[in-house]
Amino acid sequence: MSIDLSSCKKDFPIFERKVRGGNSLIYLDSGATSQKPNSVIEAESNFYRTVNAAVHRGAHLLAEEASEAYESAREKIAAFIGAISNEVIFTKSATESLNILAYSFGNPDSRINIKAGDQIVVTEMEHHANLIPWQQLAKRTGAELRWLSVTADGRIDLTNLDQVITKKTKIVAITHQSNVLGSILPVETIVKASHAVGALVVLDACQSAPHFALDVNKLDIDFLAFSGHKTLGPTGIGVLWGKFDLLEKLEPSLFGGSMVDSVTMESATWAATPRKFEAGVPNMAQAVGLSAAIDYLNHIGMHNIAQHEQDLTAYLLEGIISISGVKVVGPVDMKDRGGVVSFTVDGVHPHDVGQVLDQYGIAVRTGHHCAWPLMRKLNLVGTTRASLYLYNSKSDVDSLLESIEKVKSYFKVNK
Repeated sequence: MSIDLSSCKKDFPIFERKVRGGNSLIYLDSGATSQKPNSVIEAESNFYRTVNAAVHRGAHLLAEEASEAYESAREKIAAFIGAISNEVIFTKSATESLNILAYSFGNPDSRINIKAGDQIVVTEMEHHANLIPWQQLAKRTGAELRWLSVTADGRIDLTNLDQVITKKTKIVAITHQSNVLGSILPVETIVKASHAVGALVVLDACQSAPHFALDVNKLDIDFLAFSGHKTLGPTGIGVLWGKFDLLEKLEPSLFGGSMVDSVTMESATWAATPRKFEAGVPNMAQAVGLSAAIDYLNHIGMHNIAQHEQDLTAYLLEGIISISGVKVVGPVDMKDRGGVVSFTVDGVHPHDVGQVLDQYGIAVRTGHHCAWPLMRKLNLVGTTRASLYLYNSKSDVDSLLESIEKVKSYFKVNK
């Protein structure tokens, strides 16, 4: 089944807009946040219109209906990643999900915790959200932070895997797909090496969960995080998944209502997982919106979305490579890579490239993409990044390629 783009794009009201002098919007920034179909917008709005009430707290009808909608969303997200519902924790973002893990691992009361002399392993291509929490955990506990390097062609260097991941390694936190390079990491190899020494694997799936099918059991990872807003869902909702027995061993990091079992003036005990990690009134409407987003993705089919993006990415790479003076930053072939394509134009700052493209209605991302260490490794101030999704087409790619030529002409790039 191929995606019916004419029908699909009509589901997203933002594409009715005209921008910058009447240009049609060509949105190539889904790696930052995705656009939202009507069904998601309506699901969130309808929650507020018809059942809005604090979940898990009231005996009245609205509270019952709100709780049912919220827990149904949890079940939907669990099925989407091949998990069971009591392993899914709702957060406000993937960033918060990863911070919750890092803080819980740093709590000496957790039955799994990081101590001085332990090792935490990341990669050089991590988004700051999957780097800084582990830096801070290492700083607080006296653990050592180590990392896997990036090769010249934008892939992870596995030649010294057994030297980076050692018997002292307790956590290996990696991205599934680079938000800069588009590289898809060899998760199976890294998981095998990690589990061989007893380390736990945390997977940042922000750039993978929206784009191809995931199964946490087949991946054999221990924890996973992804964001709702990159997955056609609302902002303000994220997902943290973990194996139930591991979540049970971790102490919560946020405290207040809803997450307790019992409270006295001297102490408190926690509710069962996942509620012990969901302090306060949760993001109820946003969870319902994310559930609608998962329905939309399932209707189209994750396999179909993945194939569509693979075809578009190959077409985009071929086009960029053919333009003199323009260089792809990351893998130039389709082996283990997704629909994130970063590039540079000789002698032109990425922000200037982005501003010119914007004049033609083309929305791309420019800068360091919350990956400063990677930029330093590549000796770049930043890149221009086009990221593809199900609502993009070959005509979008053609417009981008034509406009890159206009960038060259405007800045007199002669190559």
